[in-house]
Amino acid sequence: MVAGAANLSRFDGVTGAFTKIAVGDVTSGWHRYESARHADLVFTPRGATAARDPMLMYFTSGTTAHPKLVVHTHQSYPVGHLSTMYWIGLQRGDRHWNISSPGWAKHAWSCVFAPWNAEATVFIFNYARFHAKAVLDALVQHRVTTLCAPPTVWRMLIQEPLGDYRVVLREALSAGEPLNPEVIERVEHAWGLTIRDGYGQTETTAQIGNSPGQAVKAGSMGRPLPGYDVVLLDPEGRVSATEGEVCLRLDEPPLGLTDGYADSRTSNAMRGGYYHTGDIASRDSDGYFTFVGRADDVFKASDYRLSPFELESALIEHPAVAEAAVVPSPDPLRQAVPKAFVTLAAGFSPSRELAAAILAHCRNTLASYKRIRRIEFAPLPKTISGKIRRIELRQAEAARRASGERGVHEFFEEDLWEV
Repeated sequence: MVAGAANLSRFDGVTGAFTKIAVGDVTSGWHRYESARHADLVFTPRGATAARDPMLMYFTSGTTAHPKLVVHTHQSYPVGHLSTMYWIGLQRGDRHWNISSPGWAKHAWSCVFAPWNAEATVFIFNYARFHAKAVLDALVQHRVTTLCAPPTVWRMLIQEPLGDYRVVLREALSAGEPLNPEVIERVEHAWGLTIRDGYGQTETTAQIGNSPGQAVKAGSMGRPLPGYDVVLLDPEGRVSATEGEVCLRLDEPPLGLTDGYADSRTSNAMRGGYYHTGDIASRDSDGYFTFVGRADDVFKASDYRLSPFELESALIEHPAVAEAAVVPSPDPLRQAVPKAFVTLAAGFSPSRELAAAILAHCRNTLASYKRIRRIEFAPLPKTISGKIRRIELRQAEAARRASGERGVHEFFEEDLWEV
């Protein structure tokens, strides 16, 4: 256990055979982290390490259910991340900045294994709280050449005048959640760089991506990366050419795939000869995959199947919307209707008039059956890695509709017809 001095008391009363290392002031029973610099420079292993021996364990983000503890080996991440290096386009001598929490597996992807394989420099910027301007200043000052950041960060960066920052970036990337096309267009206009989206999971390395030199299709997360045989399975478990659950064949498992979970949930994920990601995607005739949503997030309204990501992409095109999450809102007539939870951009305040303007924008952008019919201005619950926890919003919305209550800044389409 390695912990900062401020958190040591959290482990009072925790028993078990483990080594406790404190960063900063120590208390009884804890080793001082700083003393590691005086350790013997020569490491003598106790024995041979097999490629399939456990090396790392990471919790999944838990966006739709309780997090699972994923086991990675001395093979799956160190070797498997060659696909990630390929997707990022890392080269020897690059200065690579990956913005992610150390609690997120993406931190291992791009702060350790991919740049290590490429012989690139890892840039780390120490801050207590994210500030878009400080990040942009650091990009310029330290001449970062490759940047990977989650969509939440990119959405905050475009709130600043990007064109005023003379970056030397060669590659710009996004991972963790699908990136809305509006954000990609804003960055391309300011810097002449196309943010290349990629897809993977805590359980894997980068599976699908827009690799360097590949034509980028708006909204697509790219094509399968080297080492991954990706198929789409329909609800009956049959291979589909156009849409289905993203799955990996297990007859020759990819090197970057986990050996399983540290509990009983492995068999369900590895059933039927495939690893099941739980994500739904479509594929076009050129082999490009487009994210539709988590299997648990896609919902039906008036018997039409709707993708939250598509609706959220329309919402974020409105200048007042910084972030948005769409969930089903129970409705007695249509079974469910799309409801948007919206975080506003700087300079905007919740109002009836703004709600009407945003819903009008969506009516003009989306097909009528996809229309967002309810909106609420509220902060979005997120995981430690910055992903939106739509499961919390779905549960809260179901409870709200059952009770008949309305939020302080919640508006229904029918309330705004006279606006």
